[in-house]
Amino acid sequence: MMPKIYLSSPHMGGTERQYVNEAFDTNWIAPLGPNVTGFESDLEQYLGNDVHVAALSSGTAALHLTLILLGISKGDEVLCQSMTFSASANPIVYQGATPVFVDSEPDTWNLCPNHLEQAIKDRIKKGKKPKAIIAVHLYGMPYKVEAIRKIADTYEIPIVEDSAEALGSTYKDAPCGTFGDISILSFNGNKIITTSGGGALVSHNEAHKEKAIFLATQARDHAPHYQHSEIGYNYRLSNISAGIGRGQMEVLDDHIKLRRAMHSFYAELFSASEGVSVFSEPSSAYFSNHWLSCITVNEKESGFTSEAIRLHLAEDNIESRPLWKPMHMQPVFKDAPYYGSGVAENLFKNGLCLPSGSNLKESEKQRIKVKLTSYT
Repeated sequence: MMPKIYLSSPHMGGTERQYVNEAFDTNWIAPLGPNVTGFESDLEQYLGNDVHVAALSSGTAALHLTLILLGISKGDEVLCQSMTFSASANPIVYQGATPVFVDSEPDTWNLCPNHLEQAIKDRIKKGKKPKAIIAVHLYGMPYKVEAIRKIADTYEIPIVEDSAEALGSTYKDAPCGTFGDISILSFNGNKIITTSGGGALVSHNEAHKEKAIFLATQARDHAPHYQHSEIGYNYRLSNISAGIGRGQMEVLDDHIKLRRAMHSFYAELFSASEGVSVFSEPSSAYFSNHWLSCITVNEKESGFTSEAIRLHLAEDNIESRPLWKPMHMQPVFKDAPYYGSGVAENLFKNGLCLPSGSNLKESEKQRIKVKLTSYT
């Protein structure tokens, strides 16, 4: 069997080992140290806009702490984009709150402003004004930032910006990760840069960073003994993992160029294919890092399905995956309220994520090309 081509594998730049070795040499192994501070500073400088960053153990941890900082608790409702990974929604349940799922719009595949406002009005009418809006930049594509912000401000509901997949993406030249009342990033092994596992909380309010770090280190009060007045968590990023992140930051822009080149590769490959559309920016205001390159397939026009392509690629040990299954279709959330018109369902039915790694070799790209052109 041919060597496996992965959907999105980690891509080291070369200097990560230096930061990690320095952590070993200086015995900074614990979840604090100069790499953690340095990684936070690197991210703050990269994002600009006077943000403050707390480096954490995962993007999920960042989302959980964000909901705590926003006062989400048992009985509350939180609006959440339905088409996303489960980590966007799970922290709502951690807090004993109820997720209210909202459909996508077809331009960016992200939170639909119309259905969002419909959901807000209906929940208020039912006496349950939502406490937060979780908006996701799906596959690196910025959501409709201005439209969502206008609605959030009108109803005075804070935005949690899930930028787990969108580091390096921009909307009107402003970086994703800076649009929310609080935003989160992910550095999981499949992301555009990785710390093996890791994430970050981003805010324009320095107090949010300080409180997040406090909660992430078991909420230990300032005292010579171990004293705790609040429930805390073990959510801080380790100095070793942060060292990997510091090296990754040095190649982030290169990774973005390579991911975008993969998108162009697929756009050219499918340019003459009937019924196959490559997910692309709707206008020049949007700049996607194209973390994953995705397609949708119109079976009536193409004569085949996205699932047929997936199975065809798998024959040659090439990994591809369906788009995220919407949260309102997941068994665990079957009883959650949902507002929509079927956009997310259709995307899931007809969509496919293709190999998009920044470390794909030319020979691997040719294997993908041969396999796809032999079918489409």
